[in-house]
Amino acid sequence: MTPSSLEALAASVPDGALLALPPDNSLPSVALAKALMRRGARGLRLLGVPVSGFATDLLIGAGCVVEVETSAVSLGEAGFAPRFSAAVRAGTITVRDATCPAIHTMLQAAEKGVPFMPLRGVIGSDILAHRPDWRVVQNPVSDTPDPILVVPALHPDVAAIHAVMADEEGNLWVGRRRECATLAHASRRLLATVERVVPGNLLEDERLAAGTIAATYVEDFAVAERGAHPVALLDEYGFDAAYVADYARAARTEEGFRAWVDEHVLGRAATRVAAE
Repeated sequence: MTPSSLEALAASVPDGALLALPPDNSLPSVALAKALMRRGARGLRLLGVPVSGFATDLLIGAGCVVEVETSAVSLGEAGFAPRFSAAVRAGTITVRDATCPAIHTMLQAAEKGVPFMPLRGVIGSDILAHRPDWRVVQNPVSDTPDPILVVPALHPDVAAIHAVMADEEGNLWVGRRRECATLAHASRRLLATVERVVPGNLLEDERLAAGTIAATYVEDFAVAERGAHPVALLDEYGFDAAYVADYARAARTEEGFRAWVDEHVLGRAATRVAAE
């Protein structure tokens, strides 16, 4: 499989798509999120798998998003996600509350090709009042009253991850982050960015095969060095806390966010410095 460009990946994500993004500790493609901002994507519905972080806040701030389904949106130690918080206050996005187990269960149902799966632990919470698509039913294999929640299968239109490497066949290595494989199996399309392309076939290496997503589930990928930055990428590089803290301070205001985007997404500040 021949890698595409980052811009081509972003162009292939249609406006209005349900776009699934892993959390900041599980291989999100920040590079693709920035490329979607540069493209001017609109109407995206984001799915946090199961929580949302840096890339989600960027896309919301850029006006790319109309809806977020997630169990939380946070910048971790840097605090609340400022553009998400501002959008919620302004009423410019819809938030579909979920829980971490529910999101994973819905994706597992899609992965297995079944219309729904049962789930314990949500009954009695207020969240059910806001999720008419989640149903409480009688356990069909119990002879005694036993209410159980069933959640529908969830098929994201596009999933975006950043893997350490791809091989010449298009297989992706994600290491221990096997939840990314479930996401790949459940989604209609998987787009990936990678640090590098390596020769050979990862599935033929006993040490790497268990952490590899087969090319069968990969529609396209692009090379984007440090494409997960500022979040950590397995053993490749760590979380850039200072970078995220600087973003959180800047993005408290719309003006600060725009200035940050000009420099870190559009490269305008770097262009001015070079010209001087």
